[in-house]
Amino acid sequence: MPYVDGFVIPVPKRNVAAYRRMARTAGKIWRQHGALEVHEWIADDVPKGKVTSFPRSVKLKRGETVVFSWILFKSRADRDRVNAKVMGDPRIARMMAKAMPFDGKRMFFGGFKFLVAA
Repeated sequence: MPYVDGFVIPVPKRNVAAYRRMARTAGKIWRQHGALEVHEWIADDVPKGKVTSFPRSVKLKRGETVVFSWILFKSRADRDRVNAKVMGDPRIARMMAKAMPFDGKRMFFGGFKFLVAA
């Protein structure tokens, strides 16, 4: 059964190019370790809601945008295997040792099992 990890990330607009470079590199690493797909999307039409919304979810600040991304895996077990390999990859360790082009404290993420395809 397919499984996906989803992420919502606040990124300063001035860091979008650096985020793109980092995401391309990280995506290649995830794919090399077995992820089926890696997608990164930048906000285009995400109004601030009265109660909740993408901007509110990450406490978006002036000069920031929202990135929505996901990584597709064959299954939950495969996701756990792939993520363990990725977290042990020295390229990821080097990347994480540097300052990230986003505020990781306001990022949120989670794993999702398949429900329906239309």
